[in-house]
Amino acid sequence: MRRIENRSVRLKRIFLSKNENPAVTVGSDNELSKKVPGDPEHLRAGLKGGEGANVKLKVSRKPSVTHGARTVERSVGSRAQDERSPARAQEPAARDERVTSAAHNGERASAYSYEAFKKCLLKPALGKNKGTPSDSETLQRREKVKEMMKFAWDNYKRYAWGQNELRPLTRNGHIGNMFGGLRGASIVDSLDTLYIMGLMEEYEEAKEWVQNNLNLISNGEASLFEVNIRYVGGLLSAYYLTGAEIFKQKVVELGEKLLPAFNTPTGIPRGVINLGSGTSWSWGWASAGSSILAEFGTLHLEFLHLSQLSGNPLFTEKVMNIRKLLNKIEKPHGLYPNFLSPVSGNWVQHHVSIGGLGDSFYEYLIKSYLMSDKTDQEAKKMYYSAMEAIETNLVQKSPGGLTYVAEWRGGILDHKMGHLACFSGGMIGIGADDGPTEQRQHYLDLAAEITHTCHESYSRSATKLGPEAFRFDAGAEATATRLSDRYYILRPEVIESYMYMWRLTHDPKYREWGWEAVEALEKHCRVDAGFSGIRDVYASTVSHDNMQQSFFLSETLKYLYLLFSDDDLLPLEDWVFNTEAHPLPVIRKTCLQEHGAKHDHGQTDLE
Repeated sequence: MRRIENRSVRLKRIFLSKNENPAVTVGSDNELSKKVPGDPEHLRAGLKGGEGANVKLKVSRKPSVTHGARTVERSVGSRAQDERSPARAQEPAARDERVTSAAHNGERASAYSYEAFKKCLLKPALGKNKGTPSDSETLQRREKVKEMMKFAWDNYKRYAWGQNELRPLTRNGHIGNMFGGLRGASIVDSLDTLYIMGLMEEYEEAKEWVQNNLNLISNGEASLFEVNIRYVGGLLSAYYLTGAEIFKQKVVELGEKLLPAFNTPTGIPRGVINLGSGTSWSWGWASAGSSILAEFGTLHLEFLHLSQLSGNPLFTEKVMNIRKLLNKIEKPHGLYPNFLSPVSGNWVQHHVSIGGLGDSFYEYLIKSYLMSDKTDQEAKKMYYSAMEAIETNLVQKSPGGLTYVAEWRGGILDHKMGHLACFSGGMIGIGADDGPTEQRQHYLDLAAEITHTCHESYSRSATKLGPEAFRFDAGAEATATRLSDRYYILRPEVIESYMYMWRLTHDPKYREWGWEAVEALEKHCRVDAGFSGIRDVYASTVSHDNMQQSFFLSETLKYLYLLFSDDDLLPLEDWVFNTEAHPLPVIRKTCLQEHGAKHDHGQTDLE
């Protein structure tokens, strides 16, 4: 998320209410002036991500505006209560499942062997020398990224500690309505980044906050998608990297609170859940009470690991049931529309996108295969079938020679590509080697072409940062033609693809492009007390949105750090990144069995 297209349908960033996040311009006199945000419909398109853009929804993979999930499209966000749909079907919480699961949770979780897990890694997680590059220029660039992380963290700690995100211009914290009363999103999202970068004092501060202040007793209304990718993903990766039991305890407890969202006639979860009561409902803006593809399709990685740690197969059963339904349902031209009814199990509307609302569903198919140590043949088959349909129906070449992925609305192409969709270069790249032999070079070439197009969306702007969405029609090429598409909320997707393409090809241009992004972030997004998104990437005088998104610390800076590190820092043979860039280990069942990772009821993890 986004994901509705706010972190996208990577759902990563949800939308904010229109007056929640006014644009802020810093003048020479340091006065703040408010600006009217862009049109709400547009904002709805970027879930994954941020609230800073005054976007109302956050959709997926990485939604768009911090107000949402990769935000607006990245994550489907929460709108005001009065905008919720009647589909709020207050279904009773699945108390039986929660209680049964919780009753055995302590004994099951305690049986998980962290030592066995470590023995099953092929390489040390942090490499031979913490990924330190040998050439001085790359090392200096990596150190710069580390300094940016420390600067962002120190200001969050000073002005917004314990709240979800920092507002750097007004120097205060932001809570938002995405996480159902949970706090400390920037802390949980930063745990693994701090640890990987060797910022150990800061990591210990974050760990202490989680231990003493992360309160999971909440009665708020949360985005299932956003809580899963940020909090569940962040706690899982922190546990696997450090072995600290507090992270395992917290994540299993939180996972239990998400299960009632699946209590629907089809088992497809609704997008919003009250973490206290277990009541769930659909986003008010979602067509006919639909669930969003990128939201219910971006649970698989985390839920398999919840079963792994807790010994409770229920988490795995829930996500496998989603896959079962998707395999059974008819898909138009082999494509997966973005809206599905959790009541009937039928598609609602035929809108297809690999940006907001759809993005991370496809990402999790190939990553499920990779995370299974390449044993999950069903995920592999679904991914390559989806890729074939996407290439046949959505992949286009512009008159200027740029390859892009259009959106599909009931058979009509919309020649637009969202920032959230720019993760797909990296996704197609990491999936290239496992496709049909004759297609492997083709997929790697396609990944490089899409990544090049996304770089062009950056290089064609005045700030050298890319817009939320760019078009290929009416003579436009990789540029935003609508004012409402011109914002940048510190999103990571383009840099994410640079990192993967660097690891796959070692073409030096990817590091150069990453450094261009660092320089642009420093010039246009760094302010006195943190980093802020901007309202118009084409304006020479920038207007800041006053929001330091948590995914900036979790994703953008982590991917940059990895780009300038040796490949043995979080090697891809051992680690798969969730859609919030939280590294999760490959599950090697046979190895775990050999090393005795048995639960006390006699079964091996995920047996």
